[in-house]
Amino acid sequence: MVRGKVEMKRIENATSRQVTFSKRRNGIFKKAYELSVLCDAEVALIVFSQKGRLYQFSSSNMQKTIERYLQRAKDENRSTEVQQHTQQLQYEAAMMASKIELLENSQRKLLGHNLVVCSIEELQEIDNQLERSLNNIRAKRSQLFKEEIEKLRAKEKILLEENARLSEKLQFGFRPKNAAQKQKEIRIESHSTAMESEVMTDLFIGLPTSRNASN
Repeated sequence: MVRGKVEMKRIENATSRQVTFSKRRNGIFKKAYELSVLCDAEVALIVFSQKGRLYQFSSSNMQKTIERYLQRAKDENRSTEVQQHTQQLQYEAAMMASKIELLENSQRKLLGHNLVVCSIEELQEIDNQLERSLNNIRAKRSQLFKEEIEKLRAKEKILLEENARLSEKLQFGFRPKNAAQKQKEIRIESHSTAMESEVMTDLFIGLPTSRNASN
């Protein structure tokens, strides 16, 4: 009798579902055991029933097999991340090289090289770019000239103010004296001369003791 092909869908009848679970669980555990023995493989199998009951099989130590699996999965994830990062860097490097090549070609064309292969539209675009560049250069030059002129004007203002202060000081220092001041100075000089003439000076020749004796 030929068995019909079982349709892969959930068994609605609870009893039939439980019977099928028990049969296929035993079958898969048997296959796992045969695989570990025939092929000398490390096999671990974990099954939870619908009600949460645990069924497991391990050809060696279940805990060590799980730790080995976790470490291997971690290494593979790390390797995958490194590979993805490397691919991303390679893509970015290729894009950067393409941009550099485009910029170099554009620069050569702006310098007047490799114009033979350019179409009329490309030549017109190059002309427009050069015109925009010249306008930017002229605008920047005008701005620098304006800033320099403003600096010179500010410096000129400072110098003029300093010159005015010095001129004022010179005029004040060399102001001519009036007649009253001159007359006052003459009287002071005359009085000083008279006082000096009244001072008597004695000249003694000899030892200080003889001077005391004569006094």
